[in-house]
Amino acid sequence: MEAFGDDELGLVLKRVIDRNDRKSCAQVCNQWLRVEGLTRLALRILEPELLRKFLPRFPNLITLEAAGEITNSDLELIAETCPDLRLLNLNLRQTQRVLDEFEELGPNDVGDDGVCAVAIRCPALTKVCLRRRSRIGNVGVVDLIKSSQNLSTLDLAKCTKITDEALEAIGAATSLRVLNLRGCSLVTDWGLASLATGSTSRTLKKLVLTECDQITDHGVSLLQQIYFLEELNLAECGPRVTDRGGVAIAAIRTLQRLDFSWLINISDITLLAIAQNCRNLVAIDVTGCEMITGAGIRSFSNLKSLEVLVLASCYNVCGEAVEQTVLECQSLKCVGLDRGLRMWMPTSMQENLSRICRLEWR
Repeated sequence: MEAFGDDELGLVLKRVIDRNDRKSCAQVCNQWLRVEGLTRLALRILEPELLRKFLPRFPNLITLEAAGEITNSDLELIAETCPDLRLLNLNLRQTQRVLDEFEELGPNDVGDDGVCAVAIRCPALTKVCLRRRSRIGNVGVVDLIKSSQNLSTLDLAKCTKITDEALEAIGAATSLRVLNLRGCSLVTDWGLASLATGSTSRTLKKLVLTECDQITDHGVSLLQQIYFLEELNLAECGPRVTDRGGVAIAAIRTLQRLDFSWLINISDITLLAIAQNCRNLVAIDVTGCEMITGAGIRSFSNLKSLEVLVLASCYNVCGEAVEQTVLECQSLKCVGLDRGLRMWMPTSMQENLSRICRLEWR
């Protein structure tokens, strides 16, 4: 093995994919340890407090994921050590330690300074997840957008300091395809206007606005200018999103997945428009839309692409309407129903529907 030079050994180690196998290789000798680090492209950081001890061994990383609290200085070290990063995920989930989605991170958790450092030193970034990092605000996001010309995915869910100022910069991004703003409750219609009139209107495929409860029909209506949008989530966006906004959304004919959960002022009017115009719709969730009736649900009967229909807490939808829709919409694979409907739906009807598609009681 001593005859192996670094280049030859590197070619061998690049073919070793399994993490445990790579760890074993790194324990062979000092040369193998060094070259294994140089050829490592992905790394998961489970103990950020040890970052300074092991990170310098991996200067060529393109994927880095981290769990728990990570400081500005940690992120600055990452940016300095790994300039070729393409994917940065600061919301790593571990199977043995599942973090609560609403867990509050410590006072030293990363903020704008750390994000700015990454933005400056890692221009090749394409996917960035900053979910739950509540100390990150507009300054870091604006710098990230300006520096990362190839950024395609940006997850800012639960980054509660984000405002319309950040969305103005995001709207100018030229390659963004996925944007998650869940729980960014300071976002308003003005911010949505930036997304709908900027470069993102031609690139965005998925937009999550869950719990952005300051937006209204005016802002939602502007989203129809995002011409190629395939997935839109407006769950829990509040009572100021009504059929006016819903009908406007129906003009986006490319839509495949829609979530209107708990929009209490959405009714059959919106569903009729969606069924008529969004012929590529694959999944729709209207949980908690109490104004919806069987007439709105039956409008989906002729859709040839619909696979998932969720109707939990839709108390004006009866079993007969569900049965008719399932029988006529042959593409349906899964229907989500309220548990309360189960006791009123005849067993024979349930058995008949279960033979056609999967019933999920919620």
